[in-house]
Amino acid sequence: MCYTDKTMPTKLEQLKARLAQVADIKAASAVLEWDQHVHMPPAAAASRGQQMARLRSLAHSIFTADEVGELIEATAAETAGMDDDADEACLIRGVRRDFDRDRRIPEALVAEQAQVCAQAYSAWQKARQESDFAHFQPHLERIVDVVSRISEALGYEESPYDALLHLYEPEMKSSQLVHIFGDLKAGLVPLVDAIQCEGRPVDDTLLHQSFDTESQWALGLEILKDMGFDMERGRQDISEHPFTTSFAPDDVRTTTRIDPGNLKTALFGTIHEGGHALYDQGIRSELARSPLFDGASYGIHESQSRLWENVVARSRGFWSHYLSALKIAFPQQLGNFGVDKFYRAINKVEPSLIRVEADEVTYCLHILLRFELETDLLEQRLTVADLPDAWDAKMEHYLAVTPPDDAHGVLQDVHWADCLLGYFPSYALGSLLSVQFYVRATQDDPSIPGEIARGNLAPLRAWLRENIHSHGKKYTPTELVQRVTGGPMSATPFLTYLNEKYRDIYDL
Repeated sequence: MCYTDKTMPTKLEQLKARLAQVADIKAASAVLEWDQHVHMPPAAAASRGQQMARLRSLAHSIFTADEVGELIEATAAETAGMDDDADEACLIRGVRRDFDRDRRIPEALVAEQAQVCAQAYSAWQKARQESDFAHFQPHLERIVDVVSRISEALGYEESPYDALLHLYEPEMKSSQLVHIFGDLKAGLVPLVDAIQCEGRPVDDTLLHQSFDTESQWALGLEILKDMGFDMERGRQDISEHPFTTSFAPDDVRTTTRIDPGNLKTALFGTIHEGGHALYDQGIRSELARSPLFDGASYGIHESQSRLWENVVARSRGFWSHYLSALKIAFPQQLGNFGVDKFYRAINKVEPSLIRVEADEVTYCLHILLRFELETDLLEQRLTVADLPDAWDAKMEHYLAVTPPDDAHGVLQDVHWADCLLGYFPSYALGSLLSVQFYVRATQDDPSIPGEIARGNLAPLRAWLRENIHSHGKKYTPTELVQRVTGGPMSATPFLTYLNEKYRDIYDL
């Protein structure tokens, strides 16, 4: 195509067109990954690995081309006079960081990672079903090898873990996590001890009855809709491990897992993933098909799911409205229970084997365990073969429970099969930020708790959309937290919230 001077696209327009190509290819790869977790037959793992490797290496090649680097520099000059807060200025800063990072990773290594992970996922599924770590071990060994080489390619100052952590939490270092997690441990351990030694016992047997799966599914969908999840722009499915993914502003997918003998599994899993989905549906459409169409970080994203799952859906106010719907769905199981007993049951504190079913108080101890194991693997103080024993030892140390088998221990999470080493700390950071954001939301709009108790979730959703969701990845996590709360991330609001809530529940 020939352009006249008047029709020649600017450097910014050329860069945006290139970034849109990359976004489209990544979205296609994400569709394949979603299908792998939801519908794909196990025997398709090898071919799916080839397909995903092709798409990811193609996206990497297009994004890291010399031409993109030249466009970034030219666009930076072209937009030099813009306000630092303008979308275009934020785009250039973010793209330059991503470009400089991704240029360090060889295209062949990107393709190898995609293939290894695609095959590892099916192996993990089989290993978990049969509680056989030995079946998954060779795949995990290849994953640790691949991500270690990626870490070396990216470079780091202190620990190889930092290079991987930056993929999910920009600006964060493992040394900072050690400090944050130290504060958490210092605040959590005494609370757990007080609850176990001095607290009034909580009975949660009402949650462990037979609950029809179709009724659980229908109730979860109704709550999702009340939260504001637009079913015309999204859908929910079933998967082995619940997750949320977004292909476009109008195509956001969530999954859940239903346990007919445990009401909490699907109920809170659905609400958790709904928090992620609201974030993805709330990003301004103007940012679509660009690197800004994403969460500010995985910890920021996790703050949204933890906020809805715990701060909202485990509150007394929430169930003063929604318990009636639950009783209609399960009259025989729940018809005789009041709000206070149900509220105490869903907030029972009990060190447990499974992270995704852990209570608010002990949850972060699961993350500390995984962070330490991952660091030991990457710094070569631990081998993959020794991981099951190391896992069991840390479970006993942090939670005083010992897994009966691999399925309830080292194989319980899908993240390592997805090559997501460095990801787990985001869950703890999200827990801290969920409270910090909610505190600010209720300061800005004191009506929010009362509206939740009336079943009106719109005011909270509107505040989150305006202050967090709409910006996508426009700001770094540090910048966003400062803009929203007026200060840096802190564990203090989270620990204060836990102490106030659980000392009341347990009459401490």
